[in-house]
Amino acid sequence: MQPTNMAYDRAITVFSPDGRLFQVEYAREAVKRGTTTVGLKYKTGVVLIVDKRITSHLIEPGSIEKIFKIDEHVGCATSGLVADARALIDRARVDAQINEITYNEKIQVKALVKKICDFKQTYTQYGGVRPFGTALLVAGYDETGPRLFSTDPSGALMEYKASSEGSGRNGAMSYFEAHYKENLTKDEAILLGVKALHQATEEKLNPEATEIGLVDRDFSFYILPQDESKAYVEKAIGGN
Repeated sequence: MQPTNMAYDRAITVFSPDGRLFQVEYAREAVKRGTTTVGLKYKTGVVLIVDKRITSHLIEPGSIEKIFKIDEHVGCATSGLVADARALIDRARVDAQINEITYNEKIQVKALVKKICDFKQTYTQYGGVRPFGTALLVAGYDETGPRLFSTDPSGALMEYKASSEGSGRNGAMSYFEAHYKENLTKDEAILLGVKALHQATEEKLNPEATEIGLVDRDFSFYILPQDESKAYVEKAIGGN
């Protein structure tokens, strides 16, 4: 038995001797096992694309939720534990509504992401809880323009022009590094995102299991109908 050696491995409030919080790192592993999500900014908005990774033909694809609307101008995609993500999204929706009721204006995207991350951080500091095993790609449009943020189980946040989370993150990020450019059109951004996701999934992307969400200065956040998403995927993959 080694009770003393396991203390910092199991307790969220205890650092390991080399300054690590193992429970946070375990939560990051849950994200790495999750489905791949990508997001990228274009000239007037942001697109989110998710591989639902359907493992059985018996599953109804529409029952798998990976992209969520938070407010009229904000949405997000999740990798990792979807149940954890839903809890965070429900809280974010309340925060967005409180801001609108209090100040009679939509919450800024960065302010909302900070609230989400502040809440995630508290679950890395107190006993009796565990970190959220999910990473969110948050897309929005406010008076500052299109915004795309990535959140970490530790509560850290980072803003990107293009980013990815989940099991295929490295492949998608490599593709973005090589092919992303400023001032893309909406269609160019969707096709680039699908190609990055295709690369990240090792060319096993299923058009039936791909979901695309968009937010723009000209329209609220919404998820494309299945037939439109499928058409984009088939066009992007066919062009490879």
